[in-house]
Parts: sequence; C-alpha cells; structure tokens
Amino acid sequence: MNRLYKDISRTRNVHTCCTLLKETPRNLKGKKHDSQLWLMRQLRDPYVEKAKQENYRCRSAFKLLQINEKHNILSPGVTVVDCGAAPGSWTQVAVNTTNAHGKENSPIGKVYAVDKLPFYPVEGATVLGNMDFTNAKTQETLLKLLHGNKVDVVLSDMAPNASGMKQLDHDNIIALAYAAMKFALRISKAQGALVIKLWDGGKSSELEQDLLRFYDSVKVIRPDATRDESTEQFFLARGFKGIKTQ
Repeated sequence: MNRLYKDISRTRNVHTCCTLLKETPRNLKGKKHDSQLWLMRQLRDPYVEKAKQENYRCRSAFKLLQINEKHNILSPGVTVVDCGAAPGSWTQVAVNTTNAHGKENSPIGKVYAVDKLPFYPVEGATVLGNMDFTNAKTQETLLKLLHGNKVDVVLSDMAPNASGMKQLDHDNIIALAYAAMKFALRISKAQGALVIKLWDGGKSSELEQDLLRFYDSVKVIRPDATRDESTEQFFLARGFKGIKTQ
C-alpha cells in the first residue's frame, strides 16, 4: 500500500469524545425547535469534529472515504466528475485520492465538480458553481471541458430540498439519480464506475435494474458515516459496458 492510501486509512479511525458528547450548545435561545435539534446533533456527531480536524468542508467527506476504502474506485491518475458537489467535501476527497493537485509522486488525475450553488474553489479541481447539473447547457460545458476524453468515475451526491413528504422526496431524488446515470452513459470509459445517492423507496429497485443494463454489477452501500436516522444509501455501479449494444 503506498503512502497515499496509508494516509487515507488513518483518517478512517473516528473516535468519540466523552466531553464532546456531554457538551450542550450555548446558542439555542430564540431558535426554533428543529434548529435546536440540528445544533445538538451536530455537536454530538464525531464526524463533524473529525471533518474540522482533517480540514474537510463537511462530514460527508467520510462517506466517500469509506466507500473508497472498501471498493477502491478512486486512485491516482483517474478522471472524476462530481455532481452536486457543494460545499466541496467529496471534491476534496476526489482530488486527494486521484492526486489531481499533483502533490504526490504518482499519476495526476482530473476532477470536475459542479453544483447549482456557488462554492469556494478546491485546489486541483475544475469547479463549476452556480450551474445546475440537470441543465443541458451545464452538461455541454462539462463535455467541452473534457475535450472528448472519457471519465473513470462519476459521483452524484445530488439531493433535492426535502419537503418532508417521503414519496415526493423519493421521486425527486430518483429523478436526479437518473440524470446522473444518463450523463454517465455519455462520458464514462469502459469499465467505469458510478456512485449515486438515494433515499430508500419503492423506485430504488427499478433504478438498480436499469443500471444493470449498462454496468456489470450494482451494490447498495450504506457507509458508517451515514446517520442512523437517515434512509440514505448509495448505489455503486461498476464495469460500464457501453451503450452501443443496448
């Protein structure tokens, strides 16, 4: 195992702190109940503290790190498109693991990150903020940046704003998942991989079957960093077969 992967492995060891778990937020006065619960949850979440320690922008970085640790989809020299990238924690992981910043003595990868929200640049990545991935113009911009080159991994951490209505939220995230899949079919290399975030629901199995038309395998993944109360899961599709034979 090279030094890069040793460094990554060290970041997986998340330790809870008794003092942290007993601490109570001091800025709850005047806040709505939901906001109070969110602050309490953030304070008690060891991944939130670990993200600060490791200079990741968000705790979600550990979801991708854990996926990669088990499935090895990101490595130096590969090309990645990160959809729904803001605030940029997955982009940070992608840059570090592919050596897109060129800081390691290993092949240099490329990372393209896009989100409809603005977000700060990530060193080593091409960042497209204020650009809706589902918009045709945004996808054409990405295609131009790729200069006809194919992509090893497409990541989609895209999610709609939750309405609180489970079926509607599921339908909306399924629509985003299909948008990521359709774009991946256009840009992926042979044997490429796709990671898509979902909220569990009735249409998940249909999406899985559609992915199997184009990929050799599909696994349902729930990283340890996913919160217990969340229905979030990820589909990892590997071994892109191409679309000409479909």
